[in-house]
Amino acid sequence: PIRSNRFGFEPEIVMKSAKRNFRIYEVPISYHGRTYEEGKKIGWSDGFKALAAILHFWLIDDLYSEPYGRGLLNNMTGTPQYLSWVARVLRPYVGDAVLEIGAGIGNLTARLMGRKLQYIAAEKDPLYLHALHNRFLRTPNVFVRQLDPEEASAFQGLENAFDTALCLNVLEYVDDPVAVLAALNRALLPGGILLVLVPQGPRLYGSIDRTLGQRRRFSAHELREILARSDFELERVHDLNKAGAPAWWISGKLLGRRHISKVTLKLFDKTVWFWRRVDGLLPWRGLSLVAVARKPR
Repeated sequence: PIRSNRFGFEPEIVMKSAKRNFRIYEVPISYHGRTYEEGKKIGWSDGFKALAAILHFWLIDDLYSEPYGRGLLNNMTGTPQYLSWVARVLRPYVGDAVLEIGAGIGNLTARLMGRKLQYIAAEKDPLYLHALHNRFLRTPNVFVRQLDPEEASAFQGLENAFDTALCLNVLEYVDDPVAVLAALNRALLPGGILLVLVPQGPRLYGSIDRTLGQRRRFSAHELREILARSDFELERVHDLNKAGAPAWWISGKLLGRRHISKVTLKLFDKTVWFWRRVDGLLPWRGLSLVAVARKPR
């Protein structure tokens, strides 16, 4: 949405375009404005208004009308330490031919692609696809593909083609997680690795999950079960981000909040260095689950 009319329009459109990773081209133009004798009305107060607009749209991420999940993904670009933590957990298992479904705007794609021979970033949302095309326009080993993970026909031509499949924060949104994992099984080579990241804890499910459009949160037992039903051999499953679980419960269950503010995300990201080190020492379950599974040889 565009909120400004007068002098705020230019800083608003530039800020929002930059935050959505659009390519911005500066083009010189010729402009001969009116003089005050000819009726020019701009004054010093308009300069302050323009500065206020710049400050406002720098601080406020009013980028998307609906759904909120798009805004959260954009805000997550401002949490580089957390994203690097997740990538550090996943990277040892990522091979050279990778299929990532639900790639979003590429927050983790950019950290995992490395020098892989082939990395397919698949997404169904048209806005996310646009962002992915812009982000990886000049990255020769990354291929952006439109793919709905709930459509079995979307995987045609991808059978036995990859040594690694990434399913990161996807299963909580789909009708049938087993069907999605079964499709990924068919896309993997025998012995290929599947990496899954899902929100943990059905008891944590609250207003934030509903706003995001998440249909469920998983227990470790449920995740093991759907992997087995999809013909995967589970190698390991472990908790991630235990520090985030109490905050999620307080915000989404106790206070009934529907959004995670950008300030909250930034404050958390600044302390990730500490939480990453104590994650294994905290006695409760993590906010997320990471599973490493393998297609039988």
